[in-house]
Amino acid sequence: MCTSVQPIEWTNDIKNQNYDGIVLVTQSHETLPAELECLKAPLQDYSSVDRGLGEEVVILKVTDLPGNRLVFASTGPVNRDYDDVRRFSDAAVNGIKRALKAGMQRPLLVCPPHKDYKESSVVAALGALHALYMPLEVREAHISSSKYKVCALGLWAAEEAEGQRLVKLADALESGRVACRDIGGSDPERMAAPLVAEYVQKIFTDTCVTVEVVSDLKVLEKEYPCLAAVNRCANSVPRHQARVIKLQYCGDGPIEKTLLLVGKGITYDTGGADIKAGGVMAGMHRDKCGAAAVAGFFQILAKLKPKHLKVIGSMAMVRNSVGADCYVADELVVSRAHRRVRVGNTDAEGRMVMVDLLCEMKEKAVTETSPQLFTIATLTGHAIRAMGPNYSIIMDNGPAHRNNNAAQWQKAGEMLGDVFEVSTIRREDYEFHKGKSEYEDILQCNNLPSSATPRGHQTPSAFLIMTSGLDKHGVDSVKPLPYSHIDIAGSSGPFPGVPTGAPIVAMAAHYILSQEKPRL
Repeated sequence: MCTSVQPIEWTNDIKNQNYDGIVLVTQSHETLPAELECLKAPLQDYSSVDRGLGEEVVILKVTDLPGNRLVFASTGPVNRDYDDVRRFSDAAVNGIKRALKAGMQRPLLVCPPHKDYKESSVVAALGALHALYMPLEVREAHISSSKYKVCALGLWAAEEAEGQRLVKLADALESGRVACRDIGGSDPERMAAPLVAEYVQKIFTDTCVTVEVVSDLKVLEKEYPCLAAVNRCANSVPRHQARVIKLQYCGDGPIEKTLLLVGKGITYDTGGADIKAGGVMAGMHRDKCGAAAVAGFFQILAKLKPKHLKVIGSMAMVRNSVGADCYVADELVVSRAHRRVRVGNTDAEGRMVMVDLLCEMKEKAVTETSPQLFTIATLTGHAIRAMGPNYSIIMDNGPAHRNNNAAQWQKAGEMLGDVFEVSTIRREDYEFHKGKSEYEDILQCNNLPSSATPRGHQTPSAFLIMTSGLDKHGVDSVKPLPYSHIDIAGSSGPFPGVPTGAPIVAMAAHYILSQEKPRL
């Protein structure tokens, strides 16, 4: 198994013959800096016969450039009213795909700095690396051949310090996205819960990240009863048995901030007894992208080793299987926080597997320095219906809202193109989950899909707060605990296709790269 990133290097020599072609990503060839003047003339010549230059990716023969090839992938006009830095990653993806089609094995990506987007070069590099990702199953199926699509990706930078920073950040961020894609995108057998645990243990061997795996059924039933209910059917198949994977990172120096992360890791979601019918089950191996993001963020931590930061993570790896022993609607389950939960829909399993882990994080948070709790999940179809694909949604509880947490995440995500929409938890969301009879304290879900339920992406956050006991740590409590729920159902990536790695780049921008002042 190989988790290393596509080899990356930098150069300030635009004519470096170690490369076999240039991929230029910029808004217009007319605004190239003096260091890239040699690229302007061939593009001007081309534009004299094709006014469509900049509307699609083109490849030119330029005899004095590496490999005699120049791929021009324009971002197009960047309208600051509504465009964002993703224009650069989109262009880089298209440019690298064209370079691969042309047979390049050592492309040099050139993305000169943009005055309005200070991190456009990093974003372009991440776009190129996204296009160069090779799925885990493909890498493992070709043991004797290359595990990379190209021999090396070159990144151009005018100055040495800039080039070294560009390579360091691109390598670290992509290493996290590779781990996230490997776990989140691999099929439900290759990344069944026990194999996810093996993968995570292996990538963090001899690193500053510690790993603990909980597999004993009696422990799961006692400590995480809601998770154990979902696991009940899958537990009869050894290769599908649940795992709770706990990770911890503690940076050097006095701790100034503690992050406590819980990720949804449904290795396959059949819907359970409320089965996903009508052909909508395909793609449900991607329901583990929340837990995959937790692992990916720890991979970035292991690479960049930020000081003064402590991070505790839990990955809830469970298969929502259907069969004689599956949990069903109408069951009563008592959560770790001693709340009686009435199951309303077994396809709302994501909140079930996370809620007791969130309760455990709440218990830890009261003794930690400046704690911030999160749940990260591909939780609802309503998230896609409400905001469209490509956008993560973040929702704050009262203490987090007072700290402007969601707004800060949104701002950090804008820097590197890992974008967020902010949503709000309202009183109706709490009312929705109140028990409907004296049998239960809390109703887990209604009987409709989230996409057919008003406020379908907001209400689960209220369930998680109520069922974990976080409602006792609001703004008016003795010990307020900031908590945010992040729904990545839309942003985790298309199927078929490659997972994006959202939201770990935004997390890194906010909690790690913000130390690099004044750039971020």
